[in-house]
Amino acid sequence: MSRLQNTLAELKAAGRAALIPYITAGDPDIDTTLDLMHELVAAGADVIELGVPFSDPMADGPTIQLAYERALKHGVGLRDVLALVARFRARDNRTPVVLMGYMNPIEYMGYETFVNASVEAGIDGVLVVDLPPEECETLTGMLHERELDTIFLLTPTTSDERARAICAHSSGYVYYVSIKGVTGANTLDVDNVKHHVERLRQATELPIAVGFGIKTAADAAAVSRVADGVIVGSALVNIIAQAADRPAVEITSQVSALLSDMRNGMDAA
Repeated sequence: MSRLQNTLAELKAAGRAALIPYITAGDPDIDTTLDLMHELVAAGADVIELGVPFSDPMADGPTIQLAYERALKHGVGLRDVLALVARFRARDNRTPVVLMGYMNPIEYMGYETFVNASVEAGIDGVLVVDLPPEECETLTGMLHERELDTIFLLTPTTSDERARAICAHSSGYVYYVSIKGVTGANTLDVDNVKHHVERLRQATELPIAVGFGIKTAADAAAVSRVADGVIVGSALVNIIAQAADRPAVEITSQVSALLSDMRNGMDAA
């Protein structure tokens, strides 16, 4: 059982939903990202999703697009992200880390080099936004051989048949996109999320984590009642953007405060 699978199993046994924050590596800089990762864990994160900067993030809204731009201005690339995770592992060998990004940087590095470097760095899972299940077997096969989990996105418009096909290639958890559109959208309909999560449970026994549109502690608490995990990204990245010119301690403090509120709300729920 992978570190990610073990963590989610422990949470399920305890009757708790996973809190999965997303931040972009290198925003506002690599050292602050490292501080943020440790602070997220202290604030209640169970898993960290770490965005790999890319110039054409098609699934992401303006907030995360701008975070990628800020990181790219510092020259942060995939190798830098892997080195960052290795630094994180020097202090934290327990919290699972999932890379979230796009195919181009992985193809440029090469599948074998990427997989080996991910294992060495201490990565636990990979979510490639633009990797369709019809074309995923080479990469996912190599990842699974090295006990790295592969996470895929499912949306409100994913058919039952396609959901089964996607879940067949998935491990760790599946990521249900709660709304139509890109990251950072405004509307969260929890009743609709519940309906789709229940439908997806017919396609997989994997934990189902829900992301997109979760901005407040109340949102996180509501989603935790119907899903196995709560993913929050744009709300945290927006805090980082607004405080980017301030000392790192202020950025980490503000991010920690929101995540702690979400963790408390989820536990109360």
